[in-house]
Amino acid sequence: MDTIEAIRSRRSVKHYDPNHEMSQEEIDKLLSLAMLSPTAFNIQNWRFLVIRDRQLRQKIREVAWNQAQVTDASLLVILCADLKSWAEQPERYWCNAPQAVRDFLVPAIAQYYDGRETVQRDEAMRSCGIAAQTIMLAAKAMGYDSCPMDGFDFEKVAELVRLPEDHVISMFVVVGKTVQEARPRGGQLPMEDVVVFDRFS
Repeated sequence: MDTIEAIRSRRSVKHYDPNHEMSQEEIDKLLSLAMLSPTAFNIQNWRFLVIRDRQLRQKIREVAWNQAQVTDASLLVILCADLKSWAEQPERYWCNAPQAVRDFLVPAIAQYYDGRETVQRDEAMRSCGIAAQTIMLAAKAMGYDSCPMDGFDFEKVAELVRLPEDHVISMFVVVGKTVQEARPRGGQLPMEDVVVFDRFS
């Protein structure tokens, strides 16, 4: 499936075959593609928390409005971000770059993020959002369906997964084999309602 067709055919699917299991090879392929998603300064601040424990998935479902896809989808990924990744050996993010590039970018990382907690969080959400879309499009290309989710109690999920204090949860993405097609699209706004050229009037 080409990229344009994956974009057009991707839908937020709610109903999955609970008996279907993705192979480890498929999961690794999907996550390795997600890891190619861009991040500012290449800090790779996303963390892909894959929930395999069935009992834990049931507990997460209970604090996610009892949505069936949490337990029934083949894969539940909690997209988190390490807010302090910018400070954690930042030289490794540019280890393959020419020395002149490293000399410029590595110090620039701290200059941009240090003491700017709002920027750190904003970047975390942007990075996870891009990675989530990569997962969903890659899943579609691999013959799977998916659904992004934020309908859950963030604090309770954080407790259940023992989220480190310097991490945040952005969203869930579930992936699996659908047993019920998504409803027709609810309605797309016309392009002139969402595209603005040069400046707002």
